[in-house]
Amino acid sequence: MTGTPALPPLPEQPVPAQGYAGDVNPHLAWQWAQSGQAVLVDVRTDAEREWVGAVPGAVPVAWKQWPGMALNERFGDELRAAVPAGGQVLLLCRSGVRSIAAARRATELGLRAYSILEGFEGDADERGQRGRKGGWRLRGLPWKQG
Repeated sequence: MTGTPALPPLPEQPVPAQGYAGDVNPHLAWQWAQSGQAVLVDVRTDAEREWVGAVPGAVPVAWKQWPGMALNERFGDELRAAVPAGGQVLLLCRSGVRSIAAARRATELGLRAYSILEGFEGDADERGQRGRKGGWRLRGLPWKQG
């Protein structure tokens, strides 16, 4: 039998986390962003958004920058410009790792911050390839490329 394996279920409600408000599934994140409950911020690099794809309406604020993956020294200022003081922010990265670090920093800045589970591309599969084991794209949420 061929085809895409069934995706694992994700929690329907936010899951509390250490150092930030919690983790949310991609579908709930999209609902919140569309309803204005939270600002969706893509913390991937400019190169990742350009080459791999981006979420329409997401605010680009890189956590780290390519090349070298050095921390974006302007992250706090850029995030404050994107999200109203005391507001909620949903942070999206490639796999859900950088978004946790960014959510902790956003919390330090006074925002209610959530990391989006699985990120844009999900975890790598047994061949080291992403986009086959979960993530924003594979779960059928809006995205564009180029």
